[in-house]
Amino acid sequence: MNVRTRETQVTFDHPFQLSGTDGILPAGTYRVVTDEEPILGLSFVAYRRVATMLHTPALAAPKGRSACLAVDAAELDAALAKDRQLSA
Repeated sequence: MNVRTRETQVTFDHPFQLSGTDGILPAGTYRVVTDEEPILGLSFVAYRRVATMLHTPALAAPKGRSACLAVDAAELDAALAKDRQLSA
């Protein structure tokens, strides 16, 4: 089965925490990689998200230990929404 990979960046203005991460992550811009697989049997092209990975540290952070953390996409979206509320 073909899997497509999309890469985006998300920016947090405030420190944040996601389940499965060690402690609080600092504010900054992070690389997010999403893997999606096609949904077969439809009369149109559609994809289902199968994995979302957050790369640490933030892009502008000093080089240090890097990690690729599997995260829940809905939790990441909620953390971004909370960050936007704090910034408003």
